[in-house]
Amino acid sequence: MMYLASNSRPEIQFAVHQCARFTHNFKASHEDAILRICRYLKGTIKKGLVLNPSREMRLDCFVDSDFAGLFSHEDPHDPICAKSRTGYVLTFANCPIFWVSKLQTEIALSTLHAEYVALSQSLRDLLPTKVLAKEVIKNLGFNDNKLRVVTQSSVFED
Repeated sequence: MMYLASNSRPEIQFAVHQCARFTHNFKASHEDAILRICRYLKGTIKKGLVLNPSREMRLDCFVDSDFAGLFSHEDPHDPICAKSRTGYVLTFANCPIFWVSKLQTEIALSTLHAEYVALSQSLRDLLPTKVLAKEVIKNLGFNDNKLRVVTQSSVFED
């Protein structure tokens, strides 16, 4: 499932990760979740991602965070439950090339703090990816009239 989530079915990535967190101490609820993911995959076997790249080659980032998403849903004494979740997607020519959903390393004290941590984490991936994209565009000679190369990026954060 981790292979599928990472390579061809990104929509199951969060659910698979949540189940994988409990491989050392799994319960019947985790087994039910895995079976539900399998039923979803079986029911959507003919579906897939449709990517429609734009002619404008720009690198954009969409960022969000979930402040203390598991607090009061799991063990209230577990500090992991108080951590916020960061999620972001890097798109190139309006096609996703990199996506992340993970717990933050520190406990945020407000939604604003959680959003800033998510923004910081996403920019740590955006900036080197932007340099790499510029080098690839330059070295492959994408100076065609049909394509428009944009050197600026936009970051979307709420």
